[in-house]
Amino acid sequence: MDTLNVRGIRAYGYTGYFDAEQFLGQWFEVDLTIWIDLAKAGQSDDLNDTLNYADAVAIVQKLIRESKFKMIEKLAEAIADAILGTGKTQQVRVALTKCQAPIPDFDGDVTLEILRSR
Repeated sequence: MDTLNVRGIRAYGYTGYFDAEQFLGQWFEVDLTIWIDLAKAGQSDDLNDTLNYADAVAIVQKLIRESKFKMIEKLAEAIADAILGTGKTQQVRVALTKCQAPIPDFDGDVTLEILRSR
């Protein structure tokens, strides 16, 4: 199976366990790997024969901006469900990064990765 990789999808959102995260928000970044048969689009040169990656970016950004989940696990599941819901793919990997996790004396980021199939 072929893959479509979309990396560095960024948006400001309000998912987080603490009240301040849900009020003030923070930056999130998502990388997607979408398993999709690209042969038909490769032959037809028709956007309708593939998953438009601009649509995938819009789906992810909208979910990040509009969702108020407590857990990033829930946000990642919502993203996977939405991408699978396009009907264009059977499997997706979502790598969701909380760019500045509110952890004392920690200047890194936190990434979780899920793989879902329908």
